[in-house]
Parts: sequence; structure tokens; C-alpha cells
Amino acid sequence: MTEAFTFFWKSPLSQWQRSPFVVGGQSFTHAEQFMMYAKALLFSDREAARAILQAVTPREQQAIGRTVKGFDETVWILFREGIVYQANYARFSQNLDQRELLFATRGTTLVEASPHDLVWGIGLAADDRRASDRTQWRGLNLLGQTLTRVREALLWEESQGISRE
Repeated sequence: MTEAFTFFWKSPLSQWQRSPFVVGGQSFTHAEQFMMYAKALLFSDREAARAILQAVTPREQQAIGRTVKGFDETVWILFREGIVYQANYARFSQNLDQRELLFATRGTTLVEASPHDLVWGIGLAADDRRASDRTQWRGLNLLGQTLTRVREALLWEESQGISRE
């Protein structure tokens, strides 16, 4: 059986899609904002965390996140997927239109087809012939894997009659 993929990049499934949600009483505009805010807090950079909350665009939020003081790649690797899961779980559970978009991908593995991102994406564009063969991917696809897990968790909750609205 061939694995089915849903490729995305710069699309409504992206971290940069405006989709307001709340975690712990704090409002966020984008999953990218939550990710960078949590990264700043993880490394105790409260100044960067405040600036990320004030930044309007995901580009600005990401740029500030890349300047977090005390950043340690080894520590980040331990926490990054959990942080992105928490952001996207909140995003998709609190936004019905976003959740339906995610549910429309059921039965497939989500793949961030970013030709530039070797961590969150596959390092290949969707139209690259290698993209349909995971053994050819240049990147880890951590965002795709995380969104696939979020989708499966929300689908399971729905099947159990658990409402998060």
C-alpha cells in the first residue's frame, strides 16, 4: 500500500496562517507566535517573549525568536516538537474552520514541502519528484508529523464525543 501525502507550504496549514487562539489565558495570533514565545520563555528571555507578543507578523515573530538570549540547540531539540504540538492543538481545537481544513486531510500524512526547511519541512518542493518518496526527503518534516498527530488526536476526541469548544 502506497502512503498518501498532503503537501503544504505557505498555505492555510502553515504556522504563519493567522488563526487566533488562547493558551493559559494568553492570546496568540499565529502558531509561529506561540512557538517563538514559548522558545523565549524556555530560555528565560522575558524581553524577547514580550517583543514576540507585540510583533504583528509571523516574520517579525520569527526574527525575534531567532535572537533569544541563552538559546541552546540541545535543549531546544528536546522541547520544540511539544511546543509546536501545543500551539497547533490549541489552534485547530479552537478554530472550527481550521479544524475542518485539517480534517479534510484525513488518511494522509501531512508534509511541509518547504524546499528551504530541513527541520520542520522536507527540504523539497511538492512538485519535486522526490517529494513522494519519504526516503528521498532531505528534511525531517517535523511540522508535518506534528500536524498529523494533532489531526489524529482531534479526530479521536471527536469520535469519543469529547468537545474542546
